[in-house]
Amino acid sequence: MPGPVPNRSDDLARPRERKGKEVLPITRGEARPVKVPNADRSWHPIALKLWEALKTSGQADFYQNSDWAFAYSLCEDLSYYKQSRKRSGQMLQTIYSAFERLLVAEGDRRRVRIELHEPVDDGPSASDQVVANYRRQLGLD
Repeated sequence: MPGPVPNRSDDLARPRERKGKEVLPITRGEARPVKVPNADRSWHPIALKLWEALKTSGQADFYQNSDWAFAYSLCEDLSYYKQSRKRSGQMLQTIYSAFERLLVAEGDRRRVRIELHEPVDDGPSASDQVVANYRRQLGLD
């Protein structure tokens, strides 16, 4: 989606569909089991670090085998670039542009309306805490 990075949905005063913009329908497919390949240990340390970060990042929940193969190829290219004596700014820009397609940065994810949120704390609910306080006061604990 070209253009500026959209605001996060919780930063909006009202939903986009109420602002007169069309909401595009979602085409659904079936996610398949994924096997993440191992990194090539001969890669440049920066490419290795990026690969490990991709494996633990939230957007990896959406990756399929083809995405991992593409990411592997890009890390290979990044490693080659970083280890090369002669570097091209155009090559680096091309590599970075390709990483945008994998939604590596938050701005890239927000452009396609994917937001990663902190996990919700599943601690005791308010009602559980009240009951626990009553039990303590009554000496039942």
